[in-house]
Amino acid sequence: MPTDFEEMKKQLLDSNDEFRRLATQHHDLDERIHNLATRQYLSEPEQLEEVTLKKRKLQLKDQMESMLRHHRPSEAAHASPR
Repeated sequence: MPTDFEEMKKQLLDSNDEFRRLATQHHDLDERIHNLATRQYLSEPEQLEEVTLKKRKLQLKDQMESMLRHHRPSEAAHASPR
């Protein structure tokens, strides 16, 4: 059901400011990590920055996925009321 997941993600991006903020931060971190990864050599501070950025990116992803999980039950409840 990737389309359901993508649809929920799109809905949250369109309607939820917090989710949109997290997604923007996640994307920005991804670009910064990519820029570091394309370098031939990283200094020690750059290596530390890369590790820190990757950890923060994972935290953001976890937060976004948690929001998606909480969004799913409300969607199912609207689709089939009990």
